[in-house]
Amino acid sequence: MILTFKKLTTSSFILAFCLHSLTSPAQKNPEKDNLQYVDLRVGNVGQLLEPTRPTVQLPNQMMRMFPVRQDYLDDQISSFPAIIVSHRLGQAFALRPSILPVSAASWKHKMAYDHDLEVLRPHYYSTYLIDDEVKVEFVPGKKAGIYRFEFPKNGHKSILFDQYNNGEASWKFDGGKEIIAREIYHDDIPVYLYGTFSQTGKTGLLNGENKVSKAYITFPDNTSTIEFRYAISFVSAAQAKKNFENEVKNTGFEDLKKAGEKIWSETIGQIRVEGGTEAQKRSFYSSLYRTYERMVNISEDNQYYSGYDKKIHTSNRPFYVDDWTWDTYLAHHPLRVILNPAQEEDMLQSFVNMYEQSGWLPTFPVLFGDHACMNGFHSSITLLDGYRKGLKNFDIAKAYEAMKKNAEQATMLPWRNGPKCELDDIYHSKGFFPALKPGEKETVKLVDGFEKRQAVAVTLGGAYDDWAVGQLAKDLGKNADFEKFNARARNYKNLWNDEKQMFIPKDSHGKWIAIDPKFDGGMGGRDFYDENNGWTYKWQVQHDVNGLVSLMGGKKNFETSLDQLYREGLGRSKYEFWGKFPDATGLVGQYSMGNEPSFHIPYLYNFTDSPWKTQKRVRFLLDVWFKDNIFGIPGDEDGGGMTAFVVFSSMGFYPITPGLPLYTIGSPVFEKVTIDLPGGREFKVIAKNCSVVNKYIQNAKMNGKELNTPTFTHEELINGGTLELEMGPLPNKSWGRE
Repeated sequence: MILTFKKLTTSSFILAFCLHSLTSPAQKNPEKDNLQYVDLRVGNVGQLLEPTRPTVQLPNQMMRMFPVRQDYLDDQISSFPAIIVSHRLGQAFALRPSILPVSAASWKHKMAYDHDLEVLRPHYYSTYLIDDEVKVEFVPGKKAGIYRFEFPKNGHKSILFDQYNNGEASWKFDGGKEIIAREIYHDDIPVYLYGTFSQTGKTGLLNGENKVSKAYITFPDNTSTIEFRYAISFVSAAQAKKNFENEVKNTGFEDLKKAGEKIWSETIGQIRVEGGTEAQKRSFYSSLYRTYERMVNISEDNQYYSGYDKKIHTSNRPFYVDDWTWDTYLAHHPLRVILNPAQEEDMLQSFVNMYEQSGWLPTFPVLFGDHACMNGFHSSITLLDGYRKGLKNFDIAKAYEAMKKNAEQATMLPWRNGPKCELDDIYHSKGFFPALKPGEKETVKLVDGFEKRQAVAVTLGGAYDDWAVGQLAKDLGKNADFEKFNARARNYKNLWNDEKQMFIPKDSHGKWIAIDPKFDGGMGGRDFYDENNGWTYKWQVQHDVNGLVSLMGGKKNFETSLDQLYREGLGRSKYEFWGKFPDATGLVGQYSMGNEPSFHIPYLYNFTDSPWKTQKRVRFLLDVWFKDNIFGIPGDEDGGGMTAFVVFSSMGFYPITPGLPLYTIGSPVFEKVTIDLPGGREFKVIAKNCSVVNKYIQNAKMNGKELNTPTFTHEELINGGTLELEMGPLPNKSWGRE
């Protein structure tokens, strides 16, 4: 358990321990059920920005719940949502158990709880409202859920309903045991709820601002426990009731709980580890759990609502939403390609469907459509990566059409989607995205006032995206397109400043703009970079690392510059630095472990004559920044985007270039990792003598043959290979040199 911040009395400690023992699978055989190592609280207090949330759901299913509160430090819960509609983008239907007489003030009451009496499992939630003396429990299904409220013996007993969104809400009770509700999410998307109560109650509505925004049901004073079974639909009220009948009408709370535990145990059990410390196992499996938070399947009986054309569609394939590709293309999608390729194919087809319905390939595909965020069309890279790794069950021709259209016709401006503008024309003609000089006034109306142009980040990201289009063109035999986009893949070179050994912005005429790449560019460096400074973006050429090595003058200079990244001072206080770069958390020198563009950087030593430095850096970063406690994630985790890095790195390898079916080798933290693959195959990483001290690779074998380079192929993985590593306390500086 995570250590708490207050001392427990003897009696409360005994109570907390008993509750934990009754609800936690900690006594199970660790070799049979690694679910015991999952802790939903890891990262629940953010370093500077967003914390993780203790999300209770089935893997990749749309029914998600966590108590609405500030973060783990908050000892009051505002409400319990019926559903988290989208990761960090809202929820629907607020619930509050109440022991107060119903009045307008009742809905403002916050519910104090005791952290030590809260039980958080992927499939089950329980808390005790310490002031109200009410126990709240929840278990999820796919489109349905069950709440159970245990009230004190005497007094008022009500459940209050409210809305989270500003649109009109409606509540209809039937016979005191049934509720039909609707809430408008994101201005125009109706979310439907159908549910029943285990006992009959007295119902009522509370009007506010001419809208029926609140409702309640009050139960007899002698009531002790109320069970609320319900289902959600994005399709219709009738479908919500059908989802209810499919999942929870005849399924009790305990049965749903057991079913959820079984699903999670099987899912988490797909990767089995041996060795390592308890803390490493907790960090690893908690991270693995987190990668199943998104994307989510919103199909309901072969129907789904699409925010991309605002229509209901019929399809026998699942439709997935809620993905932020700037975060997830790096490691999250590549992890799913390994663990569940059929599901990833459905997700890739969902991207294609979104293109067909909206006219553009999505960037941040969520329920209401493409939530244009960050920069780049990295769904193109994800599509290429899946295809290159053998995924073919999606419309590849249509996917290529979408990738090409985005590359040629869409604006590259951050936080915008739609047709290109005059700044994009400069990129297409001159090979870089133009920046403004410091203090120069923006004249292009399409540029977001806060996000700015991000000219260097856009150019580098665009080069990678163009590379992805060119590579798929090559694979599909479209040679003219390959030549065109392969040339554009080298656009990153147009902003390389040899004197400063950095990527530096240019104005629209192609003249260098004099900046301090450490600190210039406004909030988050967004005039030129994005959330990070020039030291991070110096390495954003995953698709052509050898080309980047050449720009820096060869392997030795490349390695020296990598070393300096981790040693370079901020040049100012952390207070001043983070005042401008709050996303650049998890600092080691200028390296930011807490932000996605840094994930691949420690693995770049594998392109030098010192791969042992990758082993050193990866182990250090995992140990320092990813702990098994509430502070255990260094940046915005973004629903699996960051924790996928932990999963890969802990296993000992990483997909440094999504789009190439290759993995680069780091330093596994476990003596043995076994991944169950489709078709009954297994991939194993055996690290002999591996320990906290023995982190350096002495020699390696792949399927019994000597391996002298720090890479292996996706084909070797999915065919059920075995990577054997001999580990030791000192680096073998000759191993892995290419």
